Amino acid sequence: MNLDAPSEDRGDARVTARPGLRDVAKLAGVSHQTVSRVFKDHPRVSSETRAKVLAAAAQLDFRPNAFARALATGRSRTLGVVSFDATLYGPASMISEMERCARQADYFTSVIALQSASQRSISEAAERLRGQGVDGLIVIPGHVPLTQTTKHLPSDIPLVVMESETIVPAVGVDQYSGPKAATRYLLDLGHRTVHHLPGPPSWLEARERHRGWRDALIEAGAPIPPTLPGDWSAGSGYDRGLALAADPEVTAVFAANDQNALGLLRALYEAGRRVPDDVSVIGFDDIPEAAYFIPPLTTIRQDFAAVGRSSVNLLLEQIESGRRSDKKIIISTELVSRSSAGRAPA
Repeated sequence: MNLDAPSEDRGDARVTARPGLRDVAKLAGVSHQTVSRVFKDHPRVSSETRAKVLAAAAQLDFRPNAFARALATGRSRTLGVVSFDATLYGPASMISEMERCARQADYFTSVIALQSASQRSISEAAERLRGQGVDGLIVIPGHVPLTQTTKHLPSDIPLVVMESETIVPAVGVDQYSGPKAATRYLLDLGHRTVHHLPGPPSWLEARERHRGWRDALIEAGAPIPPTLPGDWSAGSGYDRGLALAADPEVTAVFAANDQNALGLLRALYEAGRRVPDDVSVIGFDDIPEAAYFIPPLTTIRQDFAAVGRSSVNLLLEQIESGRRSDKKIIISTELVSRSSAGRAPA
């Protein structure tokens, strides 16, 4: 058998040259300088000429070289994202929406997921992204210490910080009103008080949810039960839930997130406490699985997609204007009523 003999199965190994500016110019009947101006968004190009060039480019499947365009325009058309613990549902959902919105605006995204919460780690991540020439930066700190370290970020690059207490420009979710509404909802169902499974106290979101729960009880004149510290995991909800399940006085619980609520539901089941007949449970986030818990979980929905979109739009607004914004955008939450919350037992 001759291995060098041509074969139909091996196909044609030749590579077709990619079309260039001059190919597009020839098809459109304009100069290559005009084609270049179209792809630089130059204002002195008529709409008729622009349409003709774009049609020719589409016909040839011409794609401008991103590196060459960056050299010509001074922009990389890349947005940098720094996130702590991007495996959590919230940050992961926001990053996914950021990438989608960036693509729609003809931008790339470069994401760095931090493994440790420190001023050094976030500063190094920002420098790495600035070294890549990103046009702007979005920071998802999560931890309160990281929120403070964003003050040390470079001031010469457009910036958006997520869930920031004091720094602008910022985008976040109303972490206070949702827990307050959840607690009032349970009190209105006749429960004497509402217990709480808090998130880790170093997280701004956990602190605000705890504050909303506590303020609702204070305003209603209801007792404020003690809380046990924990994290965001279902395991933490289960471990702390065992103590709540063993207390017959517990009839209502607001969990800091849906994973905590999932662990709590198992602890209550193992203790023979029925939900919602004996104990009502409300979570926070409205993860996709929440509607399929047993029973389906009543929860506070936060719109992560809206947060992602708003952060990208706010960053692009600064890139286009060349000025740092002073906006702080807050996204509202919504109570989603399902089967896990009911009237207090008689």
